[in-house]
Amino acid sequence: MSDTPETVLTGQQALRQQVGDRFYADWKSDDHRARRLVSEFIGTSGLTFVLSGGAAILAGYGGATLAPYQFAFILSAIAALWLVAAVYFTADISSHFNPAMTLAFTLRGDMGIPMAACYIVVQLVAGAAGSCLAAYLFGTGGNLAAVTPQPGMLHQAVVFEAILTFGMVLLILGMTNGPKLDGSSVPLAVGAYVMAMGTMGGPFDGAAFNPARAFGPDFARGDFSTYWVYACGSFIGVLAAVAVARFLRGPAKAGEASAAMGKPLDL
Repeated sequence: MSDTPETVLTGQQALRQQVGDRFYADWKSDDHRARRLVSEFIGTSGLTFVLSGGAAILAGYGGATLAPYQFAFILSAIAALWLVAAVYFTADISSHFNPAMTLAFTLRGDMGIPMAACYIVVQLVAGAAGSCLAAYLFGTGGNLAAVTPQPGMLHQAVVFEAILTFGMVLLILGMTNGPKLDGSSVPLAVGAYVMAMGTMGGPFDGAAFNPARAFGPDFARGDFSTYWVYACGSFIGVLAAVAVARFLRGPAKAGEASAAMGKPLDL
């Protein structure tokens, strides 16, 4: 009997061991990668389109001047409902829709760095595309739902965004035995979190907790002066959430990696 401890594989490596040769035939295929990226584009561009479009329509055609908390409540409801629908529609393919979630899955070992980089690029491009389309159709009223910290409170906004991102990432990593994105309760939980945190934090700094959601309106308006707040806050929140999730639940298993990477067509 060997005294050498057995290596325990986690995340993507565990999935590769479980499915054997099929891992390369299914999860590594170009077709499956393309499906995942198209799914991410649809979900992320849809998010910024409904937010930017909703803000512009409320400002231009809403018929009344809204208080900041009313504005935040309506836009949070729009975003939450879109995410519930989009995650139900695309969860078995890919439904991160947020560079913060992609980074979290990567740090846990659920997906590789090259694919994660492609995800983040597509999510940012999609965010810009959604807001630009809304600006073309409805104008730039309501600042296209751009997120902006309160004057003189940049550092407080960084901490706040870190807290919001921490909660979102920990929620998804902790549900249904890890990031099982095709679980029937996950879309509802995500929608509820977005609705609650967006309504509470919207009047303070816009409550993005999603670098792609913050990027879209900034790109359409050509103003990135405070974008670093949301990118930095989300990065800090992800690091903390992944560390806590690992402490609470241990490393990712094969099933969690499969959920994060989506299901190939022929499975």
